[in-house]
Amino acid sequence: MSSLSFKNRIALNYILTTGLLVLVVFSAIYFIVKLTVYNHIDENLNIEIQDHLKEIRMERKKVVFMDEEEWEEREHNSVDVNPVFVQFLDLNKKIIEKSPNLKNEKLIFHAKKENFHPFDTKLLGNKIRQIQVPLHLKEKKIGYLIIAMSLSDSSKVLENLLDTLVITFPIILLLLFFIARFFAGRSIKPINEIINTSKIITKDNLKTRIPLPKTRDELFVLSKTINNLLNRIEDAIEREKQFTSDASHELRTPLTVIKGTLEVLIRKPRDNKEYEEKINYCISEVDHLNSLVDQLLMMARFENQKQNILKEKIYLNAVVLDVLKLNTDKIKSERINVILDASEEFYIYSDNYLTVTILRNIISNAVKYSKPDSEIRISLSRENHKIICNILDQGIGIAKKDLESILNPFFRSDSLNHSEIKGTGLGLFIVKRMTDLLHIKFKIESEIGKGTQVLLVFEEYDNSLK
Repeated sequence: MSSLSFKNRIALNYILTTGLLVLVVFSAIYFIVKLTVYNHIDENLNIEIQDHLKEIRMERKKVVFMDEEEWEEREHNSVDVNPVFVQFLDLNKKIIEKSPNLKNEKLIFHAKKENFHPFDTKLLGNKIRQIQVPLHLKEKKIGYLIIAMSLSDSSKVLENLLDTLVITFPIILLLLFFIARFFAGRSIKPINEIINTSKIITKDNLKTRIPLPKTRDELFVLSKTINNLLNRIEDAIEREKQFTSDASHELRTPLTVIKGTLEVLIRKPRDNKEYEEKINYCISEVDHLNSLVDQLLMMARFENQKQNILKEKIYLNAVVLDVLKLNTDKIKSERINVILDASEEFYIYSDNYLTVTILRNIISNAVKYSKPDSEIRISLSRENHKIICNILDQGIGIAKKDLESILNPFFRSDSLNHSEIKGTGLGLFIVKRMTDLLHIKFKIESEIGKGTQVLLVFEEYDNSLK
């Protein structure tokens, strides 16, 4: 059955179910007709019994069972049309009287059969319906009365009906199969379109979409869901292509600068000071390149890989202080006043490495883009079992039109000329990815010339997790 097509499997399952139902209906029809036929015959037998019992009388001290005229009736005299066989027995089961149509035959008395209870038996090889009752005259048992009717016509009717049902049943099943197959084919037409469309979709051809069926059924939902999936895949691949292109460009730029600088150095002899200056410049570019590679590797490592996350209890105050220590030289050289507003000890439940990376990128940006003699305020507070970290600087700020774009990889706002400030354009992009991964609320607000404010909302550590 596994080799059958989906269309044929639908049709086969349909006719199996419908065939079982038709079989039940046909069986019910046959048995109802049979019951009706037998009930009709049994009613006639009972009527005959009652009529014949009424006709028993005494004449000249002799029991007379039937008028001569009664035997002349066609049903008692013939065996061709609706024959009724009648037979009287004495107490010793000897025949006293019988209907002319029995001729040389006789009805067999069945001692084990209940009185007034019809049953099937045979006469001359033909099926008959028989009933036998005791005869009483003035409350004295005088013998037995047996009445039978032919079942030949009824059996023919039932046999014809059974033959008709048996022949009709497979024909109906066959017709149902082709009808079901036809409608199944029409029903799964959208599936064929999905298959055909899927065959022509490649990584280089993601524009094709599955036509939506006119009826808004499950196949419509399936087609729409697949189209939405293709949209997401196309967006992801486009972002990947753009990211690869940007990464190649960002990696190539410092390499080109280093190569160009070294080529200039070897063209002619130079003094030590010039050598030192150019080498330091190359070292700076190598550091920039190293930082870029580190960030790219970090992104590749934690891109939607939740299995790499290890949540634990983190002392947030200490993490902030450690990150500030990493930026001590820049803070001192620019005379930046850093204020840490933390009235108590704050513990969060998160991944330590990722949390440090998030805060390092944000605080480093705040320090990097702050003006000399300006202020950076870092405040920690608690609200509804959440730890809120607010980082506010008085730096050059970001244009409102660039606030969304700065979360894209390699984007650097050009609202103000800060080309002298080294950067990869990956810091905030990594922050956004990691906060999403850790379910940390991340919000950034900024204004040109006034500074930037970053809000982080962490999950507070619950002591019950110990």
